[in-house]
Amino acid sequence: MTIQTSSRYTKTAVVLHWLIAIFLVGMFVLGWFMTDIPKEAPKQTAFDLFDLGVYTWQVAQEISPRAFYFNLHKSLGITIFALIAIRILWRITHKPPAFLTSYSALERKVATGTHHLLYLFMVVIPLTGLLMSIYGKYSVNWFGIELIKGADNKGLRDFFEGSHEFVGIVLLVLVALHVVGALKHKIIDKDDTLKRMTFK
Repeated sequence: MTIQTSSRYTKTAVVLHWLIAIFLVGMFVLGWFMTDIPKEAPKQTAFDLFDLGVYTWQVAQEISPRAFYFNLHKSLGITIFALIAIRILWRITHKPPAFLTSYSALERKVATGTHHLLYLFMVVIPLTGLLMSIYGKYSVNWFGIELIKGADNKGLRDFFEGSHEFVGIVLLVLVALHVVGALKHKIIDKDDTLKRMTFK
């Protein structure tokens, strides 16, 4: 294991932290957006991403908007799963910097517990999503590349769908606590906690 002597996280850890954070926020937004798309919408080959008029995504074959966004959600989920695996491997092989000496014993325990739970649920949410897709009717694709055939098991699919949604809510709460904690250190304590996860 590489010993971290600096008070800051490594550049690799910082990049992975913010990349995964952006992906997770995007996935929550995408998840809420796609569930309201009607199933009977006509098929098409061009999609104005999130109906914002910023970027149009072209696909080779006509599909419904609902299928397009669900496939995008799955593809991004698999990508996040890979990034999280890399992040965990990096964390295992590179010991993070010690807490600031200004932290109280309670703050250390809360921070440690929250980080462990974040890692756990960051693994569980894409895993339950993947299992939900595997037991669905359709193949699991990664940006058009077929990875796994759908098993078409409604019972297991429904179970993992419920698990996926529950884990998503818990993860959202943990992320909110993480953000509140970071802001507390920045605004109230005025310490260098937030700077440890930046490039400055």
